[in-house]
Amino acid sequence: MFYSSLVGVLGAFAAVFFTNLVELISGGALLQLVGYAPPLPGNEADPGAVFNLGNSLSLRAPWLLLIIPTVGGLVSGWLVLRFAPEAEGHGTDAVIKAYHQNQGEVRPRVAIIKTLASSITIGTGGSAGKEGPIAQIASAIGSWVGQRLDLPTSERRMLLIAGVAAGIGSIFQSPLGGAFFAVEVMYREDIESDGIMPAMIAAITGYSVYSMIEGSSTVFTTPKFEFLSAVELLPLILFAIVCAVVGIYFTKIFYGIRSLFSNNLTIPTVLKPALGGFLLGAIAFFFPAVLGSSYGWLQQAINGNLPLYFMLTLVVTKMIATSLTIGSGGSGGVFAPSLVIGGMLGGIFGTFLQEVLPNLVNQPEAYVLIGMATFFAAVANVPIAMTIMISEMTGSYSLLVPLIFSGVISHLLAKKWSLYTQQVRNHNESPAHRFELVPELLGEIQVGAIVKHPVYFHTLDPDHTLEEIESVFARTREVVLPVVKSEPSFTGREEYCGLVLLESIQPYFKSGEKVREAISAKNLMVPFAAVRLTDSLNTVHEVLEQFEYPEIPVLDSESAIVGFIRPGQVISEYQRAMLRKNQFTS
Repeated sequence: MFYSSLVGVLGAFAAVFFTNLVELISGGALLQLVGYAPPLPGNEADPGAVFNLGNSLSLRAPWLLLIIPTVGGLVSGWLVLRFAPEAEGHGTDAVIKAYHQNQGEVRPRVAIIKTLASSITIGTGGSAGKEGPIAQIASAIGSWVGQRLDLPTSERRMLLIAGVAAGIGSIFQSPLGGAFFAVEVMYREDIESDGIMPAMIAAITGYSVYSMIEGSSTVFTTPKFEFLSAVELLPLILFAIVCAVVGIYFTKIFYGIRSLFSNNLTIPTVLKPALGGFLLGAIAFFFPAVLGSSYGWLQQAINGNLPLYFMLTLVVTKMIATSLTIGSGGSGGVFAPSLVIGGMLGGIFGTFLQEVLPNLVNQPEAYVLIGMATFFAAVANVPIAMTIMISEMTGSYSLLVPLIFSGVISHLLAKKWSLYTQQVRNHNESPAHRFELVPELLGEIQVGAIVKHPVYFHTLDPDHTLEEIESVFARTREVVLPVVKSEPSFTGREEYCGLVLLESIQPYFKSGEKVREAISAKNLMVPFAAVRLTDSLNTVHEVLEQFEYPEIPVLDSESAIVGFIRPGQVISEYQRAMLRKNQFTS
């Protein structure tokens, strides 16, 4: 708990520095040079200021938008590529991967490079937010503390979670929401319950320190919204479906553009964020509201000051602009853009409902808040955290029931699609929890006792094309395909030279024809790893820990594959052994 408090303090200072650096760069690049003065959110705005849509969109030098985001992307891309490639993108995925697969280790330099790269990306107009960067920055601090103190891997992972909670809780003025975000974002259908207390301590500490320096206030200001009747929940079912569908399309657009930049563009990698910045600038030339986090426009939607056409335009352009900014290799978060997209969807839906059901809906602006939580719950699998965060960020707790109601529905509908691809389904699929197994119990169980064989499976030849591989995966439920040597051994039996994983072909789903034609099984296969029927689950545990494959083949005495075993099976058999042991001892 003490270490979590320490991480909370350090995370708060990092959040203060990062926030001020973004504002400094943004003030110089967009306000002073371009003349872009968007509305401000919440208590940042002048209480006496009168909002005027035309004035907020007018620019002194709009042509500079073709240059400034381009230069920002170039500098940011160079920093990341040169010093810390893992700082590319929105950051949260890298944190999730570090937690599950890298023993909670994040290089300390990531905090520095992510701070600089994200500040430049966002400050020069990149359509991105601070959530991903501060999560990665503060998690690097938590990981560094754990490494410096030479703590066990499990405790280092907890400090990484504490760092995420501290950063999110500080920068968004949402300590409880930040804590739940840190433990919920690691999984699609689970939470990291062991991390709740460290996350709470770090988030509260970080929030307190941040508030002492920057002042205590909500991100957005809202009128007094009320939830009066359970009948109001019925339209939310439809709205949750809308958010889930749009969220799925946003995810596809985001990773489609990312794949385009990663696999189809032959320009130098360092120039890709610059191209993304240029294309963003071209959109902003005609519609500057896409620049930066766009939180001020979200505030105006809450205030009921935006027309329908504007909100609809911002939904579409924000999805494309965010995908270009981050998918091209820029450094920034997807949280803020997702809130804006969801909030605008809510504003549109609320206005529509008021026209159709005026007796039921008399506060259409309340749907902006509901949209913020519902949409991000759909694209990030964090329904609990979003309910709390939106309540804390707006200071409005009267909408808790509709927030969690619509958020859970959208999450259930869209949980297979996520902006965070490194999320695993639950504890059983996380390498972080394989170390919790007791070796003595695993050593008593042989693989042959749990593997069902004979089993039918497909094999690949090293020269099988990508199209042939995709065909096998598409018409079966297999996730691993063994690759057989082209020439049989002197015994006449098949010999395996590698494995092709389903996840290995994902980067090529939308590749160009030339790239796809050049890919074959021998390009995609990973080293062959297997266990034998006579091995104990201890051996399976070690092999899975070393290779981290979704499943591994099981060989008989003649080295022929007779089945496959997954991490979940090891966990299940371990739990059964524990039950038997407890019943025997009792």
